[in-house]
Amino acid sequence: MTDKSSNQMWGGRFAAGPDAIMEAINASIGFDKRLAAQDVAGSRAHAAMLAATGIVSDKDAEAMREGLLTVLSEIEGGTFTFSTALEDIHMNVEARLKDIIGAPAGRLHTGRSRNDQVATDFKLWVRDQLDAADAALVTLCRACIAQAEAGADWVMPGFTHLQVAQPVTWGHHMMAYVEMFGRDLSRVRDARARMNECPLGAAALAGTSFPIDRHMTAEALGFDRPAANSLDAVSDRDFALEFLSVASICAMHLSRFAEELVIWSSAQFRFVSLSDRFSTGSSIMPQKKNPDAAELIRAKIGRIFGANVALMTVMKGLPLAYSKDMQEDKEQVFDAADNLMLALAAMEGMVRDMTANRDNLRVAAASGFSTATDLADWLVRVPGLPFREAHHVTGTLVAMAEARGCDLPDLSLEEMQSVHGDINESVYDVLGVDNSVASRTSYGGTAPDRVREQVQRWKEMLG
Repeated sequence: MTDKSSNQMWGGRFAAGPDAIMEAINASIGFDKRLAAQDVAGSRAHAAMLAATGIVSDKDAEAMREGLLTVLSEIEGGTFTFSTALEDIHMNVEARLKDIIGAPAGRLHTGRSRNDQVATDFKLWVRDQLDAADAALVTLCRACIAQAEAGADWVMPGFTHLQVAQPVTWGHHMMAYVEMFGRDLSRVRDARARMNECPLGAAALAGTSFPIDRHMTAEALGFDRPAANSLDAVSDRDFALEFLSVASICAMHLSRFAEELVIWSSAQFRFVSLSDRFSTGSSIMPQKKNPDAAELIRAKIGRIFGANVALMTVMKGLPLAYSKDMQEDKEQVFDAADNLMLALAAMEGMVRDMTANRDNLRVAAASGFSTATDLADWLVRVPGLPFREAHHVTGTLVAMAEARGCDLPDLSLEEMQSVHGDINESVYDVLGVDNSVASRTSYGGTAPDRVREQVQRWKEMLG
């Protein structure tokens, strides 16, 4: 297309085309061509509504709708030529439609503006990404649940400050991530429900004098209702910001899990073995097996966080309604969505394929005086010590074991009684890691039976 044809679409406002710098800064077709399917869907719904309300003839509307399908097939088939001079996906599609069907194409834009058109296209695209994230999160949760079910009674160390704290079960640890990703899933679904209002028909900012039916187009595009205020409809990007916010929280969870996989797969821990599909070797050290997928997830998260801040910054100072600044809303969201979906898929693959090293988990669980809290609880329950005194006695016994270079169960009864005379033989029942995890039966606790209950609950919730 030439600048002349572009100027004609502008209605003759400018006598000459923009120079190269203005064209470069003004054009968005380099990235918003990703909205092609949504743009065609919105235009086809708009054309059908124009015919139903008598604004255009049925013949013209049918020509528009069929011509738009031809345009979309060209785009999807890679034969469409995008023009920077035509600025964006909307004008590129409309210009090509005119080539195909002639004059009726000029009636397609009746009763709408590029302002409500782009808001609709972008909402449709973000909604699709929320649906994709929903499916990916369900799949990831199921992978975690499968790991939890297999290892519901496998003992491992639980950490605080990355120091051994108390024994927990592998299943309990996996279900912790199910809870986290489950909240992400809830936020995705909540965001989708809130954003599902249709901007189409708000026109430039004030609505239109044409007798359009906004409820018809909203329903045709799968929205719950039309947006209620035309100013808000064209200036709102909350749906994109909320997507980025949801994506950022989810990305943070993915990064935390990735960090644990990096640690767990190290030679110092050997808690898990990652599959070759999600690891790489070293160019110089033949013994190395690097958790590159986990590390890349951990790194890519910064792009999602950055996108959230960037769009917040774009929107923070804009008066109503539309400003050209809002053209900067898409690239950040596109990149964040791409990286979120990649990270979700990679994490699901790693979790599905990884093997927990049960023996190493158990050995680690028994180290670091991990049953000290069980000993303190026993001192409260059996001899009846106040908890603060029990805490002090336990600390003394830990120091004794540390000095001897052994763990708490390795202390003799006489040694324990030298610290507190009321300690008896039954104390050894709580010092084993299996007894420890089995005793944590409170709701949400690490006991294997509680883990299996949570596995079943989530299976039912996910369907």
